[in-house]
Amino acid sequence: MDIVRRVFPMRETCRQVRGTQRRIGFVPTMGALHDGHLELVRRVRELSDTVVVSVFVNPTQFGPNEDLERYPQDLARDADLLIRERVDYLFAPERDDMYPVGPATEVEVSELSTRLEGASRPGHFRGVATVVLKLFEIVRPHVAAFGQKDAQQVAVVRRMVRDLMLDVEILVVPTVRDADGVALSSRNAYLSSDERRSARALPRALDAVREAYASGMRDPEALRRTGRAVLEAEPLLRIDYFEIVDRDDFTPAVEASDRDLAVTAVYAGATRLLDNAPLGG
Repeated sequence: MDIVRRVFPMRETCRQVRGTQRRIGFVPTMGALHDGHLELVRRVRELSDTVVVSVFVNPTQFGPNEDLERYPQDLARDADLLIRERVDYLFAPERDDMYPVGPATEVEVSELSTRLEGASRPGHFRGVATVVLKLFEIVRPHVAAFGQKDAQQVAVVRRMVRDLMLDVEILVVPTVRDADGVALSSRNAYLSSDERRSARALPRALDAVREAYASGMRDPEALRRTGRAVLEAEPLLRIDYFEIVDRDDFTPAVEASDRDLAVTAVYAGATRLLDNAPLGG
């Protein structure tokens, strides 16, 4: 596996790969890799000849009081994991190469970027869309993989790809969970043992909503109350939101249907956890 640290060599390498008619698969990450990331790599390898994984902690998607400076980073460990997965290129650019002094151009998917996560973290999805577009332009992948755990991020990226007519297929991979049902996340490392036990309430809340929907409940408010009740029973958790929304534009559901998601964001201590589940299927 080659490790590339600068934008221009990565762009030139990918240009040469495309010139030989080989398909490029891409997994953008912020590092601190876990089995959820590795599943993205495995899935994208099935559709590609050459696999590129980026590790870049993107500063523009963090708010002023968020965890940018303490976000877990261990590039050597990440590289070892990716070598075992037969990744061809690890792209780990320097921050000043991705964001030269004085950039004036940003990408924002209007409306979708201001709901739920966007309302709780203003500017977050602008940072996500901007860096993903940059990475797409550098790597020029045929297919790029994202995890369903970050469902609103997936919706933002899909909408950007559609609106800007980008030549890349977006592969969405189901959420990978630990044995206790908690969705894998790099931020899980922040949790104390008690907070980790409380975090098990997130998948339980989503399961309760899915069961209620399967039994015939279609009132979004009733489904929302069902999920919140499970979370509110855990004193260490603080709910930011629990909603039933359309999976594509994240508008509130009027009458729950198979195309909707139950989505939640919860604080366990100072750690913010996300999870979601489709109501149907």
